[in-house]
Amino acid sequence: MNSFFFAFGDYDAVLIAELPDNVTAAALAMAVGSTPGLSEYKTTVLMTSPEAIEAMQKASEVGYKSPSG
Repeated sequence: MNSFFFAFGDYDAVLIAELPDNVTAAALAMAVGSTPGLSEYKTTVLMTSPEAIEAMQKASEVGYKSPSG
């Protein structure tokens, strides 16, 4: 766990954690989400700048054309 905050808004708390991979993150979310004390949660995967750049480079190689243009 990197940090934990109490919050106002849609969710009462925000937890920031670094996990080894998305499968581990999903397993943790499933385990925590199955407890009766938690009514709702949301998991958001964050990318580093190098990961985002790699994703953009891969996206440019896809060759997808929008049906409208």
